Amino acid sequence: MTLDRCEGLTETARALAAGEVTSRALVERTLARIEATQSDLNAFRIVRTEAALAEADAADRELSADREAASHSGHRPLLGVPVAVKDDMDVAGEPTAFGCCGEFPPVAEDGEAVRRLRAAGAVIVGKTNTCEFGQWPFTEGPAFGATRNPWSTDHTPGGSSGGSAAAVAAGLVPAALGSDGAGSVRIPAAWTHLVGIKPQRGRVSTWPRGESFQGITVNGTLARSVADAALLLDAASGNHARDPHRPPALDVSRAVGRDPGRLRIALSLKPPFTAVPARLLPEVRTRVVELAERLAALGHCVEEADPPYGQIGLTFVPRATAGIAERVGEAPFPALLDRRTRDAARLGRLLGGAPLRVARRAETVLHRRIGAFFTSYDVVLAPTTAAPPPRIGALLELSGFATDRAMIAACPYAWPWNVLGWPGVNVPAGFTPDGLPVGAQLLGPANSEPLLVQVAAQLEAELRWAEKWPSPPVTARSAAA
Repeated sequence: MTLDRCEGLTETARALAAGEVTSRALVERTLARIEATQSDLNAFRIVRTEAALAEADAADRELSADREAASHSGHRPLLGVPVAVKDDMDVAGEPTAFGCCGEFPPVAEDGEAVRRLRAAGAVIVGKTNTCEFGQWPFTEGPAFGATRNPWSTDHTPGGSSGGSAAAVAAGLVPAALGSDGAGSVRIPAAWTHLVGIKPQRGRVSTWPRGESFQGITVNGTLARSVADAALLLDAASGNHARDPHRPPALDVSRAVGRDPGRLRIALSLKPPFTAVPARLLPEVRTRVVELAERLAALGHCVEEADPPYGQIGLTFVPRATAGIAERVGEAPFPALLDRRTRDAARLGRLLGGAPLRVARRAETVLHRRIGAFFTSYDVVLAPTTAAPPPRIGALLELSGFATDRAMIAACPYAWPWNVLGWPGVNVPAGFTPDGLPVGAQLLGPANSEPLLVQVAAQLEAELRWAEKWPSPPVTARSAAA
């Protein structure tokens, strides 16, 4: 397996606009990288070879016309750039299986986020793997096998946006869209040494669903650098006319590199409310504390403090399981679904009445109580996960209860911000002694993406994490050969 790594999103867009490279050449190289790594990394569910090449040729014609007219396609900032999207997003002419088994029909129209990427000029090269209905922090299943981590192919890249994370971390594409319902952008970003932005609810439309999983799931971005993650976020942002959540428009890219001033940062190491025990492992804690020390050295006031989460977990479960019940009710092949999915759907149907209404109403109270915390602090720094990525297969065959226990133990930190609907950004925090990536998340109140990006860019300028690449992975299978 060879990795001919791609340039970042920003640099690729610049080179295309300057005529230094053609979109067709870039897309051909991207497709070759995907093919060369698919047997080992298995990042993609669908590769759009013919369609992507046709889109690249159309982009080259437009780029050439722009240069001849001495114009600038600022309104199409990603013209000709190859990107990937997670397979829970509709791409016209392709099926949306969302990690499930079975043959799915092609959809007729792009989802709103994909439509906006196309409007920005992006070439969609494929759809990346995700676990069944995005439920788990691993990307495996009978529908497609196991997606592997470029830093160690014995380990998962996380989930549920594991395919997008693996594709970006390995340098197959410069950036990708994922979705985050309980950390599903931030967790794989942490475990693959990437920047992952979970934006404000409604920032990137989830249409044709006005709300995904009762509003806890949002679409977000994965990239190697803050600037690239912000650029993709801006390109995908915006609303369908019928979206119920419509936050004020932001230009997040403009915040990259701006000085945020001296901030009050709360270092929060205590896991939020969980029904089963969760412990922050020392090898992760050390890396997060080192980031806190780096922020203090940059002039910020950093002190340990935890947001007043209270019993926030009781509001998450009804929304998550009711969302699964909705998806299962629409599934064309329910008998092929994982037993854990069917069990979660049964629970969701039980909780989908009064408990769900109570959980939804509690969000206003949580906004008020946790929002008050941000009168004392500007940003929260917390671990993204409590543990490094688990090995492939470690969670695949567990019972539902055992899976929940393992998920909570490994990933207790991300999901409260899905209940709140507020922004969070994973930043790489370094590596364990065994060389596995770990991350930390910067969390803020409503519409705080620009501030979080400013802080993330400060850290990136110091730590230069985009310069670190995984070595060409060697799997147990190839090593044995």
